[in-house]
Amino acid sequence: MPHIHIHRPHQLGLPAARKIAFAWAEKVEKKFDMDCTYAEGTEQDTLHFSRLGVTGTLQVHPDQFALAAELGFLLSAFKDSIEAELNKQFDSLLLPKKPAAKKAAQKKKPAAPSA
Repeated sequence: MPHIHIHRPHQLGLPAARKIAFAWAEKVEKKFDMDCTYAEGTEQDTLHFSRLGVTGTLQVHPDQFALAAELGFLLSAFKDSIEAELNKQFDSLLLPKKPAAKKAAQKKKPAAPSA
């Protein structure tokens, strides 16, 4: 059976990494109908996820995430696209958000009509 392994280093510490793991779990529960269980630890947490055709864990460390998933026969044909989607999800959760541009502040006031 095909395996997916993703390691993502970070500098967040365990409390912030835990928040990201919870957000990821909520996302996959809704989007992919996954069953997720979360076990908190003192030095690392483990998120177990599964659904028909896939099982895996997300190890949540103070300095890295380590995802390991095993795909069933039917999903094995989609391994590359599943791995790409997982990487995209981690990118969106870990990359800093760009601040929204303040369009109103950037617009210039119209010039006063000359008399």
